[in-house]
Amino acid sequence: MRRYLRVVVLCLACGFCSLLYAFSQLAVSVEEGAGGDGGGKPQAAVASWLAGGGTGGAGPAARPSRSDRYSLKTQPIEKMHLAVVACGERLEETMIMLKSALIFSVKPLQFHIFAEDQLHDSFKDRLDSWSFLQKFNYTLYPITFPKENAVEWKKLFKPCASQRLFLPLILKEVDSLLYVDTDILFLRPVDDIWSLLKKFNSTQIAAMALEHEEPRIGWYNRFARHPYYGKTGVNSGVMLMNMTRMRRKYFKNDMTTVRLQWGDILMPLLKKYKLNITWGDQDLLNIMFFHNPESLFVFPCQWNYRPDHCIYGSNCREAEEEGIFILHGNRGVYHDDKQPAFRAVYEALTNCSFEDDNVRSLLKPLELELQKTVHTYCGKIYKIFIKQLTKSIRDRYDRPPKER
Repeated sequence: MRRYLRVVVLCLACGFCSLLYAFSQLAVSVEEGAGGDGGGKPQAAVASWLAGGGTGGAGPAARPSRSDRYSLKTQPIEKMHLAVVACGERLEETMIMLKSALIFSVKPLQFHIFAEDQLHDSFKDRLDSWSFLQKFNYTLYPITFPKENAVEWKKLFKPCASQRLFLPLILKEVDSLLYVDTDILFLRPVDDIWSLLKKFNSTQIAAMALEHEEPRIGWYNRFARHPYYGKTGVNSGVMLMNMTRMRRKYFKNDMTTVRLQWGDILMPLLKKYKLNITWGDQDLLNIMFFHNPESLFVFPCQWNYRPDHCIYGSNCREAEEEGIFILHGNRGVYHDDKQPAFRAVYEALTNCSFEDDNVRSLLKPLELELQKTVHTYCGKIYKIFIKQLTKSIRDRYDRPPKER
């Protein structure tokens, strides 16, 4: 009888210890979830050629920023990855782009910022000052190209432009990514363009908008000396990518009968067409999707609205109906007087803070400024510049907090 009681007591003791261990592990997991960034650390994966610290004077290998402190204190939810490449005097323009993304978006954002070394401290200081938002992380990376061809890639179009071609190879742990140029302004939540990833069919790996809606003013169909996608080519200023598929795909090409993967096709393409391309990396992407059209998802022009859509008269029907979703101020129009409607939107967002009341109050002054631009073709249709913006502000800031 005593032996039986000893067995029972021993079993109870073991069970009690097991319960204590389980509760301790649960407490640890809850603590990590509360202090983490949605279940992962800031992304700082680098391509194999970065192992030696970069090449061609590109600076040290990529390193995580202090951004791991800035994360949502909620249950892990999907994080949207946004990448940008900034060189020269593009710091301020990049910061306004990032601000526009944060003002309207709902899900947390992970920023991947590729910049020249001398810009890193400025980016850190500015982004750290936004830490109170607790809805984004960021990682800074150097501008880096494969060692054996670094000089050629740096000379292509603009010093940093072709960096975007290597994002699938550098950010190896990132599944999907939205790349944008520095001169982009979000007038609608990033969440909405991010949701287009779910509309990709089984063969599509990336999404871009057409370079032109109207062939009569198209550049590629009139001047290109190389293959390009569709009738008017595509613009790479806003590019949504399923990078897992991009890394896995074998691409048809006009250099060999053998299909090549992303990391193997870039340099042969450059060698074949470098004397025939004008717009650098965008031209290489056009060549690639000319041979693999089934791999591209084309989204409407309102997701990449540029001066070409209005300087000769309105030619983006979707923007006329629903407004502009993403404004792309290429050719420096945010900083000169050639397209004052574009500049008015840029300055309105520059002067806007993150305070709810400040965001709500930007519309009326902006509309008054846009009305001063009606002497231009783009200004004549100024209402499309605020149509979606009005809806975004109403949806994001006029609803009760629990409904946002």
